[in-house]
This record gives sequence, structure tokens and C-alpha cells, in this order.
Amino acid sequence: MKKLDILVIKSFSGPLVLTFFIVLFILILQFLFMYIDELIGKGLEIKIMAELLYHFSLTFVPMALPLAILLASLMSFGNMGEFNELTALKSSGIPLRRIMLPVIIVVGLISIVSFFFSNNVQPYSYRKARTLLYDIRRKRPELNIQAGTFNNDIDGFSIKVGAKDPATNRMDKILIYDHREKRGNYSVTVADSGYMKITPDESGMILTLYNGYSYNEMNEGDLPANSRKYPFRRDIFRENTMVISLSGFDLERSREDLFKFNSATQNISRLSYFIDSLFTLNELKKNDYFTEFSNNHICSQRNYIVPGRTVTDTSASNEYHIFKPWAIFDTLDIDTKKNVMARALEFAKYSSNFVTQKREFIHLDIKTLRNFQIDFHKKFTLSLSCIVFLLIGAPLGAIIRKGGLGTPAVISVLFFVIYYIISISFEKLARENHINIITGMYAAFFILLPVGIFLTWKATTDSSIFNTETYSVFLKKIKDRIYRFVFNLKYEADDREDYHGKT
Repeated sequence: MKKLDILVIKSFSGPLVLTFFIVLFILILQFLFMYIDELIGKGLEIKIMAELLYHFSLTFVPMALPLAILLASLMSFGNMGEFNELTALKSSGIPLRRIMLPVIIVVGLISIVSFFFSNNVQPYSYRKARTLLYDIRRKRPELNIQAGTFNNDIDGFSIKVGAKDPATNRMDKILIYDHREKRGNYSVTVADSGYMKITPDESGMILTLYNGYSYNEMNEGDLPANSRKYPFRRDIFRENTMVISLSGFDLERSREDLFKFNSATQNISRLSYFIDSLFTLNELKKNDYFTEFSNNHICSQRNYIVPGRTVTDTSASNEYHIFKPWAIFDTLDIDTKKNVMARALEFAKYSSNFVTQKREFIHLDIKTLRNFQIDFHKKFTLSLSCIVFLLIGAPLGAIIRKGGLGTPAVISVLFFVIYYIISISFEKLARENHINIITGMYAAFFILLPVGIFLTWKATTDSSIFNTETYSVFLKKIKDRIYRFVFNLKYEADDREDYHGKT
């Protein structure tokens, strides 16, 4: 290894390590902001929080590497350009491509490591993190009650509130279904407002309800059906207190295989297996749906409304006969026509409902399949993005010749936002089956790769792409051409007027 390679690698490795941990820290903060409401107030030990952050930080590594490479390449080559190191190397006859070569090799190795990390470490860490987050959510389930949605975390109860004040635990428009007897919605409590608090030993939840009523249908399961009178009881209250047991809601660790069938917890081989299995299963389901529809009473049986008629055998005749069902329909009487129309409408509704239901099933199956396909290709796209961001960052740093965290950070964030928007938009289109999976997952790569090649070419040829004087001269040339074009048109028009005036 030459001294030039050592110099370039040293100037690149320092910013890379620094920016990697900065980006990783930002991603962890983003995770905390997203789940802060589910973590605070649950009395979690520092050990549990550290374990959760550790596993989630491992899942963020493949995402943090591309942005760190972009920022580090901008900083390193910007510093070399700012202190005229690139100028000295180029004046010695060393092209920019040769200067970038050791960094390209290092980033290529990082991309390979990123792929193996995404394939082996990330699925395991994600499964551990999701399982632990699920267990945390089950601890103190009353904190998970959100306004406008039913909460079923507390066994035997389904609770919905219209509004909730986290500071005072005041709730408005409370609706509680009691399913402890597993008889359906036979016990309902409605209240205008109420308060919620936990007992000192955290073994129960006390609900104090105001201005409401409770509705209970009495259980007559022991009586025969013809003797039941279906009585119910309706209690109106100004204030009512309910105590709900929270036993079993301590932080209990679930099995690690709880999310083992989630697409994000699989490696390449498992994803490939699931994709093939789901594709085969979907085709079998389609055939089963077609067979089920073909074998139902509409298609497999004759449904006579009109008595059978004697048909003359015309197989030996050379005459062709056109079947005209409306001609037969016109010969029927009014009542028979009504029966025919009612039967046809019934069959049409059945067929429409059947097709609608099965189509929804097929769409769900396709969505599941595409989720596995997207996670399969995502392991490659994150690795490829490392190379693309190097091709953008290194020449861009050589062009702008600015080091530090100021200008490079702004440009890096700008390009990463562009990459993220393109990636998320096309991934959503692919997930919704609007475009091909390959197109959706690799769109950002194929869009930004030409940008990186263009910037590398411009930096190699010492193009003044960010020089404002260059664009001023270019715009002045366009302005002069437009002026000459307009002047020539006006001159020709004046000549025509003079010519017609003389004639």
C-alpha cells in the first residue's frame, strides 16, 4: 500500500467513524421520540431500557452507514481541497480517480459488511427488540389507552375514550365493554367523564366514572330457548367506581419466536423460502376459489323457472339457429317474468359478493407476498446506496473544497432527503402493487447513480460546476442569442414593410 493510499484512508476513516456515531445517535433519538409515550411512566429498569436501545441501535446500523459515508466523503475530500492537498496531488499527475481508489475499495468492503450485517445481525436484533417492545407495551396497559380507538390490552375489557388528558388522567365520552364472561357485548358501561388511577401496589386500576349508565343482559343460559324472556338491567349513576385487576401485567419476557414469521426478522434464505411458498400458496388459493365458484349451485345445477320444453334435434341438419333468450323471455307471463328477474338478481348478488370477498383475500395475500419481496431486496439496496453516496460525496467535496461539518452536513442531508423521498415513494408504489418490485426498490439507486457519475466526471475534469461566474456567462450567452434572434425578426419585419410601401 502506497503512502497516498494511507493518507487518503486516514483522512476518510476519521470523519467516517465520527459521522457514523452521530447519525446512529440521531436515529436512536428518532426512535425515542416515536415511542416515548409508550416508555415513560412504566417504571422500567435501566437494564431494560439499555437492552431495548442496544437492539434497536443494531437494526439502525445498515441505515446509518450510507449517510455516514456521504458525509465523511464530503468532509474528507472537502478538507483535502480546502488545504490544497488535492491541487498538489493533481499537479503531480495523479488523477482524481486514482485518489478516490482506496476510498472506493474501503467503501466496497463496508458495503459487503453492511449486507452481511443486514442478513444476519439485523433480523435477530429486530426480533429481540420487537419482542421486548411488545412486553413493555403490555406493562401498565392503561397508559396505552388512546383517544378515539378501542383498547383491548386489558384482558376481558374493550375500552374506548373520546378524549384523554395525560396530565390529569381525565377521560371524556367513555365506553367500556365487559367481556369477562365471554358472552359478547352483553355488559356495556357508558359515562360522560371519568378518572383513572393505579393502586399503590400496581395490582389494579381504579376507574371513577361520572354521569352515565350501565347495561347488562341477564344470563339465561340454563333455561331452554322457549322459556327465555331475555331480561336486562339498566343502572343510571352519577358516580360509579370500577376496579379492574392488572395481575399478570408485570414485565414478563415473551418467547423470542413471537415475531419469527415477520418479514423483517428473516434472512435472505428464509425470505426466499417464504416468497416461493407464498407464491405457490396464492396460486393454489386462486385455483380453489375458481373451483369453488364453478362447483356452486349457480354453475353446476340447472335452475328451472320455466317448465322444460321439447327441443328438436338439429344435429344432422346444416341449418344454423341463433339462441335468443329475450325472445323466450317475452313469451312468459308477468308472474314468471318476476320470478326470472328475482332469481337472476339473486344469482348476480351472490356472484358479486363471492368475487368481492375472494378478491380482498387475494389482495391481502399479494400484500403479504410483496412485503417479503421488499424486505428481500432492501438488504441489497442499503448496501448499494453506500457506493452511490460515495460517488456523490467524494467528487462533490473535491468541487466545493469545504471541510468541517457545516457545508458538507447541509449538502449531505439534502442528498439523503432526496434519496429517502425517492426510495419511500417508489417502495410505497411497489408495496401497493402499482409498479414492479425491482423498479420500486432500485429506483433511487438508478436515479442517483448517474448523478454520482456526472459529479465524478466534472470533478475529474476540474469543471467549475459551482462557480457562479460560469453560470453568469452561460446565462449572458443565452440572453444575447435571444436578443439577436428577436432583433433579426424585427429587422426582417421592417424590411417587409418598407418593401410593400415602395411597391
